[in-house]
Amino acid sequence: MAVKTDISSKNIFFYLKGDKVIWAIAALLAIFSFIPVYSSSSNLAYLYGDGSTFSYLLNHFAYLVLGFILIYAIHKIPYHYFKGLSLILLPIIVVLLLYTLAQGTTIDGANASRWIKIPIINKTFQTSTAAAVVLMIYVARYLSKIKDRTVTFKETILPLWVPVGIILGLILPANFSTTAIIFAMVFVLVFLGGYPLKYLGVILLSAIIILSIFVLSAKAFPGVFPNRVDTWISRIDNFSNGEDTKEDYQIERAKIAIARGGIVGTGIGKSVQRNFLPQSSSDFIYAIIVEEMGLLGAFGVMLAYLLILFRLVIIATKANTVFGQLLVIGVGLPIIFQALINMAVAVELFPVTGQTLPLVSSGGSSIWMTCVALGIVQSVSAKREEMKLKEEEDQERENSEDLDNPLEVLSEAI
Repeated sequence: MAVKTDISSKNIFFYLKGDKVIWAIAALLAIFSFIPVYSSSSNLAYLYGDGSTFSYLLNHFAYLVLGFILIYAIHKIPYHYFKGLSLILLPIIVVLLLYTLAQGTTIDGANASRWIKIPIINKTFQTSTAAAVVLMIYVARYLSKIKDRTVTFKETILPLWVPVGIILGLILPANFSTTAIIFAMVFVLVFLGGYPLKYLGVILLSAIIILSIFVLSAKAFPGVFPNRVDTWISRIDNFSNGEDTKEDYQIERAKIAIARGGIVGTGIGKSVQRNFLPQSSSDFIYAIIVEEMGLLGAFGVMLAYLLILFRLVIIATKANTVFGQLLVIGVGLPIIFQALINMAVAVELFPVTGQTLPLVSSGGSSIWMTCVALGIVQSVSAKREEMKLKEEEDQERENSEDLDNPLEVLSEAI
């Protein structure tokens, strides 16, 4: 019976391939997230008049369960398959973004040019989050193809920058912050992928010119993209000038929450600012964490993401192919970048962007795409483990064969 128990307990971990530290941190963040989500959902319960936060907790639980199913399913796929999948999914993403952009003005009071409704489950999905993951895979695939050869800027425009430009152009009208983050991550990836620096300068200058033209066009024809450009400009102006306006309401409440938190916090479930912060369970959940758990909770959450970053670097350096290395960086680094931006916004180091805290904030789109990215990272890590295990088995086989032939061993010794 003891032997059977050992075998069954071993099988539980046998099916979880990849980096065990990332599995553990992702699980801990998911479990931890129930505390701030349950606490901060009181504001949503009040706004929508149902008076109960339990339904929001159940939704969050369902999102996380599906998310971890995605991690498990995707990490079983050999990562080289994602090369072909990115080619298939890229045109589908373009269609989804076009459909999202063509939506009506609102969905349940939200800007419909960011979300689409999923008919069967009657939930909304932010298509730009899926676009970011697919685009990073596509860019990693292209960079791995040109890694060992010299390319000209002209020959990279159509296969690399045109798809990037189309995706970013479809996201930009409704979501500048997401567009900027995706562009920054693509820029970092192509830099690490060995793309010539002189060409990167051209791309950066072109991006600035295109953005300027878009802003001026939107200002000249305000009916095309109502309120969006004005919102971006006012947020940046208010942040740089330090002015107190209506747009700063969330930041002011977040700062009050952080100030109340102190070292150890006010206690779990004892947040006051959760009742005043409009996005307390998503965009500003970090402020609620600091208020209830203090600097100890704040640094604990930050440490978790930094540990993920540390493991991403290790997995990338040990990947057996260039595509594997770029893939880990491409889909993994945005998770850390998004987390740092969310925390920076809460402490007013960054203008309001609307970015959630990965695996902690409520919201299905962010959770699912974070889990998809982690599944891809684990697929690369699992392949490395598989190759290492095979090398060890081959070495053991060679050693056993040598031991089985004592005459050969004796002759080598002589």
